[in-house]
Amino acid sequence: MKKHLSLSCIIAVLFLFTSCNDEFLDRFPETQIGTENFFNTEDDLNLYINNLYSFPGGGMYSADGYATSDNMANTGNTELKTMMVTNPNATTIQGGWNWNRLRTINLFLENVDKADVPARTTAHFEGLARYFRATFYMDMVKRYSDVPWYDQVIETGDEDALFKDRDPRSFVVDRIFEDFQFAAENVFESQPAGAIHQLFVKAEMARAALYEGTFRKYHPELGLESSANDFLQLARDLSKEIMDSGNYSIYNTGNPGSDYYNLFVSGDLTGNPEIIFTNISQDELKNSGNSITIFGNYETSPSRDLLQAYLMQDGSYYTDQADYQTKQFVEEFENRDPRLSQTYAFPGWELIRTGTYAQGGGIYVQQLNKNFSGYHQIKGFVNSTNQTVVNDVDYPVLRYAEVLLIYAEARAELNELTQADLDATVNILRDRVGMPHLMMGVQLDPVQQARFPMVSSAELLEIRRERRIELALEGYRHDDLMRWAAGKLLEAEPEGMYFPGLGKYDLTGDGVEDIILIDEGETIPSGENKELNSLGVPLIYYRASLPDATGGVYLENGTSGTVQTINERGTFVEPKYYYRPIPANQVSVNPNLTQIMGW
Repeated sequence: MKKHLSLSCIIAVLFLFTSCNDEFLDRFPETQIGTENFFNTEDDLNLYINNLYSFPGGGMYSADGYATSDNMANTGNTELKTMMVTNPNATTIQGGWNWNRLRTINLFLENVDKADVPARTTAHFEGLARYFRATFYMDMVKRYSDVPWYDQVIETGDEDALFKDRDPRSFVVDRIFEDFQFAAENVFESQPAGAIHQLFVKAEMARAALYEGTFRKYHPELGLESSANDFLQLARDLSKEIMDSGNYSIYNTGNPGSDYYNLFVSGDLTGNPEIIFTNISQDELKNSGNSITIFGNYETSPSRDLLQAYLMQDGSYYTDQADYQTKQFVEEFENRDPRLSQTYAFPGWELIRTGTYAQGGGIYVQQLNKNFSGYHQIKGFVNSTNQTVVNDVDYPVLRYAEVLLIYAEARAELNELTQADLDATVNILRDRVGMPHLMMGVQLDPVQQARFPMVSSAELLEIRRERRIELALEGYRHDDLMRWAAGKLLEAEPEGMYFPGLGKYDLTGDGVEDIILIDEGETIPSGENKELNSLGVPLIYYRASLPDATGGVYLENGTSGTVQTINERGTFVEPKYYYRPIPANQVSVNPNLTQIMGW
């Protein structure tokens, strides 16, 4: 069945068009809503509240790179990358301190009860606004920890509000969860496709509770460890409520080699049983924005560290193999968790949507480039030349898979985990791709424990692995590393494919060489002078060198080793870099604002 945008989504789209219309602007002040002429009807409330909708689109599939994580390399400048290689301060870090969205939300909350609608409808819209305020403040807490709490519109003459100091994290987070609770109790259970509904709010609340609970547990600098379990219990209970509702299940058609991949390139997720909330696209009305750059060679590329985290198909650890560090590209994909080949372009994968890739369509030969890992991403990449198909892809903003992982992690952190819990969560995800079940008493993986030395539970370490694999390249990894106090992992430079030396290599898995690595001092032959492989196809030439030398691909040892993406990742200063300073220009305006954590 073809999806249809809900009325609320259409209203939001229309708002974008009408807000640029002079006649519309003549009706209301250009800088603010005229409250005396607005907030009178349900249509007014819908028009306003839907302009607050701002959910992930195509950018979610490169967020692991732009937020900085161990899942991806990034050739561009990102805030944390810059911090780690410089000596940052409140003058050089200026972003993030923006309160315009909060004012818009609070303006709505101060006027929502003016509308001539039933009390139950008023409560629903108030719940929506308080959900948006909760998520706004959750993002601010993640960035700054202590922030001023405002639950009213600040007027220009209100000096007490304008010049107040930060409120403690514990106070602000309590207010956040009061907003979440109100929203969870009052937002309508049943809503049109693409509109916020009650179980979505509860899932977002569970996500926030897991974040806050684990952040407090693993960040003793806050002095809030004693309250960590309160939030972990809330995450546990909310996720269990969603599981018990029976409204959702893991998408599984019995095709372990494609079901996972299809979730991220679907033209219609509105009827998918796994999708709790989707950002709907519709050709020529609300195009998806699905970009060719998801595939790679723009700024981000998947890392070898993430690839090595995937299990073998029999459930054993890839890193238990003595030669895992020297396995070449084709070998890396042999007998692995099927999610690997539904996330990374694998040997023999066919490229259809070529974009700017010089080699054109057909069986893809991994394209190498300096400062890139050599790996390419197919998760979320719509591999079609049909622009209607590309424009129509929906984005899974929140999946039931995440709820299962929240429950499993919360239970493990609370020392409550049982085999029944694993069977109801992690093992359902593994069933989709035909992987062996995770069992209590699983052998401890020394590589995984080295990543997270504060964790001794093998089961919790495997739940963290499962979360990394299942949610890979969807934008979760940075927040996970921050809440687990694992920022030091970001000091390792992301690496790519391994080459034992110069020479010819098969990258498609057919036993025929596709590329040849030559020394940086050699010249790449032109045209018919290039050597042909056994199929009569010219080899693709790359000059290899040390990073920042003259080669077209950088190798660890110049002529051998892993592909290098960056010379120096820098130092992650703990606990300072888990937080950001208030920009210096804001402190100069309001001297009552104070810096924390060494900023």
